[in-house]
Amino acid sequence: MQILDELYPSPKMPLDHADPFQLLVATILSAQCTDARVNIVTPALFTRAPDAETMARMSTSEILRYIRTCGLAPSKAKNLREMSRALVAKHGGVVPRDFAALEELAGVGHKTASVVMAQAFGEVAFPIDTHIHRLAGRWQLSRARTVEETERDLKAAFPRERWNTLHLQIIYFGREHCPALRHARESCPICSWAMSNARTTRERREQKRARPAVSSTKRSKIVHSVRR
Repeated sequence: MQILDELYPSPKMPLDHADPFQLLVATILSAQCTDARVNIVTPALFTRAPDAETMARMSTSEILRYIRTCGLAPSKAKNLREMSRALVAKHGGVVPRDFAALEELAGVGHKTASVVMAQAFGEVAFPIDTHIHRLAGRWQLSRARTVEETERDLKAAFPRERWNTLHLQIIYFGREHCPALRHARESCPICSWAMSNARTTRERREQKRARPAVSSTKRSKIVHSVRR
C-alpha cells in the first residue's frame, strides 16, 4: 500500500457528479465505456435531467440522444429511464443507501452498487472493476477466476478502513502503470517484484495468440499492392 499511497495520496472519483443520483447514472454509463467519455457525455445530460424526477419523464429515445457515443447506449438509455422511474415510484426520487435496494434497480449490479455506496455515501465497500480484477491476479492477491472471488480475497487482504480509497488507487495505477496490453513487467513499480514468472509467461502467450493473423487474402492484396 505504501507505493499506492505515495503515487495517489488523495485519489479523486474519476466520474464527475454532483450528488448520488448523478454518480449512479455516470457509473451505469461507465460499463464498456471509458470514464473520460462518460465525463464528456454527462454535463449535457445532467443539465437536461439533473435528478431522477426529470429523467423519469424523458423518453428512452431522448436519453439515447445524449449518451449515443457511450458503449451499449440503447440498453443504457432504457435502463436509465427504468432506474429513474423506479427511484421516483419506490424511493421518493432519492438513491437508496442500501445494497439490496440499489441492486434491484435497472442497470445496477453489485459493482455499480458498491461504487455508489462507497463514493456517494461513504459506506465501506470494495468495488471490483476490470483494472482491479487484473491487478489482483498479477500481484498474486487472488487467483482472480471470478469478480466475486477477487472481491472476497482483496477484502481479506486489506484493512476494512482502506477499501474505499484503495479501490480508486488501484484503478489509477492500472491505467497509468499496469495496462492489460503491452505491459512491461520490468518497469512496473509493483509487478516488477509482485508478479510471478508463470503469470508473465501466460500473459505473453495469450497476447501473442490474440494478435490477429494476416489472412492469406489480405496478404496477397498487400503483396499485389507493393508490386504495383
